[in-house]
Amino acid sequence: MATSNSSDSFDSKEEYYQDKTKYKIKKPSNFYFYNIFLFIMISLPIAVTGFINWLIDPQDVFNTPNYLGVNNIKPHKDDNDRLFKAIDITRIRPKTIIVGSSRTKQAINPEYPVFDQSSGVYNLALNGPNFYEVRRYVEHAIYNQPDLQEIILGIDFFMFNSNLDNQPTFSESRLEKKHITLDDGIKVLFSLDTLSNSKDTITASKQDSATDDSYGENGFMPNRNADKPENIWRFNQSIKLYFTLHSDYEFSEQYWSDFEKLVKLCEQNNIKLKVFISPSHATQWESIYVTNRWQVFEEWKRKIAQLTPVWDFSGYNSVTTEKINASMNNYVDNSHYVPAIGNLILNRIFDYQTSEVPDDFGVLLTPDNMEEHLDNIRQERQKWLKNNPEEVDLVKKLFTETQNVN
Repeated sequence: MATSNSSDSFDSKEEYYQDKTKYKIKKPSNFYFYNIFLFIMISLPIAVTGFINWLIDPQDVFNTPNYLGVNNIKPHKDDNDRLFKAIDITRIRPKTIIVGSSRTKQAINPEYPVFDQSSGVYNLALNGPNFYEVRRYVEHAIYNQPDLQEIILGIDFFMFNSNLDNQPTFSESRLEKKHITLDDGIKVLFSLDTLSNSKDTITASKQDSATDDSYGENGFMPNRNADKPENIWRFNQSIKLYFTLHSDYEFSEQYWSDFEKLVKLCEQNNIKLKVFISPSHATQWESIYVTNRWQVFEEWKRKIAQLTPVWDFSGYNSVTTEKINASMNNYVDNSHYVPAIGNLILNRIFDYQTSEVPDDFGVLLTPDNMEEHLDNIRQERQKWLKNNPEEVDLVKKLFTETQNVN
């Protein structure tokens, strides 16, 4: 009995110690603490970067509040228009949009009295787009606002150049979405480029800490660096830029197809479409002429008028022939006109306060009046050539310089 009891007791203790060992809590190893430390060291800078970029919001993507002296001035916003405007559309869902290139972006004001502000008006024009990009942003607007009612479309000859590719900042994946994409969100929050932009935003805001800036909230972004003494320099640079990008202009049937699709899309969705050709300076039209694309330019107008009525503000009229000087009233450079001229465009196409609009500024083109109109422009060009030999020589000189470089 004693032996048996002793054996039973021994077995019980063995089981006890086995169970104790089995359930014993092990002490954390040094690798565990190292991994935690490493995770914190990696995550903390990323989290801080994300918070700073969200708070400063240099591209104005997250609609965070603007704090005076902190992020009220956003110098990199204009360069990221394809990003922030795509996201604005998902948030604002306007019923009237203004579409086109930077000419339209800088000059057509959504707050002008011709528009019904109660329905929401937004300037969706982009820097240097081809017409495929324009069409895709219109489709993005319709996707987010099926009740879109009106489109004001400023078209430019260069948009239909087959050599003009999508801009690097264009992203197909962000369009026809109802929110910011994951890819855009990660890039905007956690990239070092955005962090650098945040730094520039803080610096600019400190320098101008008194301005409560709402620049671009409705997509309207007039040129903010249009110091008049720089007019002549800017004219030279913009004429050269046209030759650099478009001296080998080839009309794109694909971009024309995009234009046709946009017109048809408006018809299918009962959207009022008002189309106009931008009134760049006379030297812009002469630049087209010296590159031997004038006949292509005229044929482009014929094709547009056959498809839809179009207001033509181009050519050689009392607005576009303003003398190049250091204190111009109508232009920032030879491509971009000022908002006051944009107001005249709106007056004409909406039949609003037309007494303020010069008689020779803006003609509604149809197939019936097209040839007469084109002939008038040719005659006005001859007058301009005779009266402005120095500007004619400037265009020719810059064309020669750019061709020698290329």
